[in-house]
Amino acid sequence: LFLFADAVREVRKYSSVHVNEKAANVNSSAFDHIQMKLFRSQRNLYLSGFSLFLWLVLRRTVTLLTQLAKEMTSHAALETQVNDATEAAKKYMAENERLQEALSGKGNGKKKESTHATEEKLKEEVEHLKAELQKTSNAFHKAKTEVAAVKKQSESLRREYDHLMKEFEQLQVGVLDCHTSTVF
Repeated sequence: LFLFADAVREVRKYSSVHVNEKAANVNSSAFDHIQMKLFRSQRNLYLSGFSLFLWLVLRRTVTLLTQLAKEMTSHAALETQVNDATEAAKKYMAENERLQEALSGKGNGKKKESTHATEEKLKEEVEHLKAELQKTSNAFHKAKTEVAAVKKQSESLRREYDHLMKEFEQLQVGVLDCHTSTVF
């Protein structure tokens, strides 16, 4: 911007000198020198103006590319989200159809056998989960009793600490009394 403004100033300066010098009919070498400076200032004006224009175009291009990159990443994220939702919907639709067929009992013998097998698997899984629940419940009760024992032990330790602190204070008072009586 500074170069462009300087070039505009130079072109105005030498253009006004050009008109004044032509009117005064000065010698040709001075006129050629002024023409040369005018040419250079015009050249600098065009170069700095074109550079400024290209800088603005480049800046806009970078801005657009940045926006495009952001939009592409958000588009990819949305696309994966849509794909996941579609897969989940298909899975739920298939499961819904399977459950409806199992409830209606309209399937052929092969489907009944497969539903019977899935029922058996589900019963086995329920039994397995009940066993796990029982194990977890037992572990919870065991942990609860251990916590109660630790609390009881910490309470007895606290009482013992308090008792020892009282004895310590009594001993300190006794020692201080001995020292004060020997000093007098």
